[in-house]
Amino acid sequence: MHSIHSRLVVVVTALVTLLLRGLPFLVFGGKKKTSAFIQYLSEVLPYAIIGMLVVYCLRGVQLLAAPHGLPEILGVGAVVLLHLWKRNTLLSIALGTIIYMLLVQVVFRV
Repeated sequence: MHSIHSRLVVVVTALVTLLLRGLPFLVFGGKKKTSAFIQYLSEVLPYAIIGMLVVYCLRGVQLLAAPHGLPEILGVGAVVLLHLWKRNTLLSIALGTIIYMLLVQVVFRV
């Protein structure tokens, strides 16, 4: 009985995933030209998502308690400087994360 339930869960999950991944192609697939709204979203959403991620990552920073947000500020600064220097998003995020983790784990152990 447990085996049948598990298999049904996997099948339903796979079907829902397939439907959600294929739905945009079903809705927009027949059109030759992309609508202006979709083009606008493709230009605006990446910046909005990055902004939300920054807010999410920095939401718990306590500026009034040691280390006063210094690891986060230095980590964000590293990401910005690396991106301005190399123009590689993945590299700047990866190295910025490593720098932040080193700061938190080694330098600012509180």
